[in-house]
Amino acid sequence: MSKKRYAQVGTGGRARMFYEAIATRYNDSSELVAFCDQSPARMKFANSTLESECKSAAVPMYTADRFEEMIDTEKPDTVIVTTVDRTHDDYIVRAMRKGCDVITEKPITINEEKAQRIIDARRETGRNVRVTFNYRYAPNHTKIRELIKDGAIGEVFSVHFEWLLNTVHGADYYRRWHRNKINSGGLLVHKATHHFDLVNFWLGTEPVKVYANGALNFYGRAAAEKRGVNNFYDRCHGNQNAKGDPFAIDLESNPTLKGLYLDAEKDSGYIRDRSVFSDDISIEDTMAVLVNYRSGAMMSYSLNSYLPWEGYNVVFNGSKGRIEYNAVEKPYINAGGNKSEEGAAVTHTIRVCPMFDAPYGVPIEMAEGGHGGGDPKMLDDIFLENPPPDPFHRAADFVDGIKSALTGIAANKSIASGLPVYIDSLVKW
Repeated sequence: MSKKRYAQVGTGGRARMFYEAIATRYNDSSELVAFCDQSPARMKFANSTLESECKSAAVPMYTADRFEEMIDTEKPDTVIVTTVDRTHDDYIVRAMRKGCDVITEKPITINEEKAQRIIDARRETGRNVRVTFNYRYAPNHTKIRELIKDGAIGEVFSVHFEWLLNTVHGADYYRRWHRNKINSGGLLVHKATHHFDLVNFWLGTEPVKVYANGALNFYGRAAAEKRGVNNFYDRCHGNQNAKGDPFAIDLESNPTLKGLYLDAEKDSGYIRDRSVFSDDISIEDTMAVLVNYRSGAMMSYSLNSYLPWEGYNVVFNGSKGRIEYNAVEKPYINAGGNKSEEGAAVTHTIRVCPMFDAPYGVPIEMAEGGHGGGDPKMLDDIFLENPPPDPFHRAADFVDGIKSALTGIAANKSIASGLPVYIDSLVKW
């Protein structure tokens, strides 16, 4: 049996979960054949990880301008896209047109023009595109889908979804490339695409109309000056003003952050440790969204990124009662710690409140691995030759990816215009 061949474009913080999995757990049926990145230093770091920690051979490295050459030479079956969000559509479309299937990190893309490019290329080529929505696979989220599907609260009429990022994890989006909306689409696309996809998945529906508000209230120079902050700096590394600042990070002291970013600055031009109080941040930190769905349900959603604890509250109101879900999560800095702690729950509870009966708690299976155990289950579903049957149909394709991204894209357009935005006005399927 021949192994399935994978090439990976983008070797930053999101890349390791995939190449490490291929090189270890799934190496009987899968083979990593190449890396592609704008930074040779980052690719060398990824190869050193393969050799030292995965006990696997290094793979050929191709700079970003040699992407097509990589496909022609190494002949991958599938390209894994883990680059900066604004470039996802470019690599997805080019890979499909070269005859490859694609696995892409979320969000699939950041605006409606790029979404349309993916839709058109998918129709033109017929290739498969899969989006890695690992939150779908977490046992706690699967349990909510099961309860709703089984009619525990009847028809769902409304959802209230509150997501909290604390000043460890939340602040990190304002240090990195995510701080510029042109790169990430802002947190309503980059981060909330997970949450919008969960609602689509839980309710078995899709968004129709979106209205949103957003502001930069805590991060950024103007907000900091309002609070009396006057100790400003451009980046953390080598800067005395960053000493003792709880919003600073030390790239030098973390081998992974140093190898991926500090040592790669000369060939990538990317600064990983910018001040969260710079004056060029173009994304919001306080967001509120209203969504209407095709099923008739409606959602109120909020995302704040400067709070004292990390986690989320979700409430579903239905014709037969109410489901209340609460989770407190461990904060995590991307590539800066133990990957298994990303999205890991400290506590989580599900309570069902029937309309005419006593409320009751629902046991939640605990699972090892990142994102509440979702990462390993998703990786099995992607890379095993014969994955276990999935009655919940958690695998997400390009349609799922685009529909979740369009909720955030519509929210951005609504913030800019002050008007509601209809999803059907954004793309043509």
